[in-house]
Amino acid sequence: MSKLYELPAHVLLALYASGQASPVDCTREVLERIGHLNPLLNAFCFIDEQGAIKSARESETRWLAWRKQRETGFGGANAPRALEGVPVSIKDLILTKGWPTLRGSKTIDPKQDWSVDAPVSARLREAGAVVLGKTTTPEFGCKGETNSPLTGITKNPWHLQKTPGGSSGGAAAAVAAGLGPLAVGTDGAGSVRIPAAFCGNVGLKPSYGRVPAYPLSPFGSVAHLGPHTMSVIDCALAMNVMKQADARDWTSLPPDTSNYLIGLDDGLAGLRVAYSPRLGYVQQLDPAIEAAVKETAHAMESLGARVEAVDPGIEDSLDISFGLWAAGAANLWRQLSDEQRAVTDPDFRSEATIGLAINPEQIHDFNQRRGILGSTLRQFMSRFDLILTPSTAVCAFDTRAAGSAGLYDAQTMLGWTPFSFPFNLSQQPAISFPWSLNPDGLPIGIQLVGPMFGDALVLRAARALESIRPVKRPNAL
Repeated sequence: MSKLYELPAHVLLALYASGQASPVDCTREVLERIGHLNPLLNAFCFIDEQGAIKSARESETRWLAWRKQRETGFGGANAPRALEGVPVSIKDLILTKGWPTLRGSKTIDPKQDWSVDAPVSARLREAGAVVLGKTTTPEFGCKGETNSPLTGITKNPWHLQKTPGGSSGGAAAAVAAGLGPLAVGTDGAGSVRIPAAFCGNVGLKPSYGRVPAYPLSPFGSVAHLGPHTMSVIDCALAMNVMKQADARDWTSLPPDTSNYLIGLDDGLAGLRVAYSPRLGYVQQLDPAIEAAVKETAHAMESLGARVEAVDPGIEDSLDISFGLWAAGAANLWRQLSDEQRAVTDPDFRSEATIGLAINPEQIHDFNQRRGILGSTLRQFMSRFDLILTPSTAVCAFDTRAAGSAGLYDAQTMLGWTPFSFPFNLSQQPAISFPWSLNPDGLPIGIQLVGPMFGDALVLRAARALESIRPVKRPNAL
């Protein structure tokens, strides 16, 4: 049998149910692997070994009682919960009770009250997950690579000189390296899908409001929460837990009580897919990525989808996405003292400086144009079930220290990921799925975008691809 740390969550749950594996043994294996690899990867910024083992023991007790009741017919054991004994990690932008949430920033005082769980943290605990610790993020999640003055540089498990992407780079690196089968990230301009593409795992940005958030992101209604996994089945399993309602998020969608595992294997037959390798405006695209997306289109056709080469009719929205993001950075900046500003990431400082120069008329214009983009895509999706694009225009690039890129403007931050941020602006569900490797052996991610509220459909389509192209782990670790 494979090492427990290599197994996806749904397989672990089956082994727990049969008694062939235990949550305690699995958690110990994962913690041992974290101890071995985290000094290389810097994926975790906080680890709670004692708390994880305690939680695993509680899950093991529940599994033992459940199996005994099933075998004997006696006893009143509760059924195991949805993620009973599954190790998970949480990005360090998300409140987690009892642990500091420093957001990759030296400006946050760790010595304060940390008595609140964000909705997703609470739901994971209630589902029996073994929460291991917090994963690294750039300061305030401000960029598509993971480095910060607080935690340093996070590295890609496929190649230690390459970035894992960001801002959920720690989450993606952890999952790819076998440091827990499930991680929670956030996505404001691609921050789940970029690192999923760079690290070769599955990363879902759900419909906006599908996973409740609290507090809401300082960057506004582009920010989503979503899972990183090495299996589409695990992604659906995680979403069943994460999408449960929480009244603290006034922007959240109505409760969705459906089970995303049901219908997951229904395939692609009859689905209408818009194949748009450049979205009509992308100029620079790695040829290996373009070839991989073309191959994916042919694969979807072979699985019964009706694939049409067509662009959605939107314009490049880089200035909108960066402008709204920089305005949010400026608002954060205004709340900092001079002493705090002095210890911020120069990249965040660049974004905030640009944002301070944005006037209300420009913000209004950005939002008006965002509305046009969203309307265009809603109308386009009345003709198609899915849009197929690359996840990013490049594969993982070299790591660099915070502040070493110079002026952190729109092109530096997002110019190389033109396929991600339009769908934050439109709030549609989008998934990055690893398809192949480039000539240098780095993962290539493809993106499937669904209609608003079509989260289950996006997962179903990715699952169909997974059935012919299973996700691979890095060979080097």
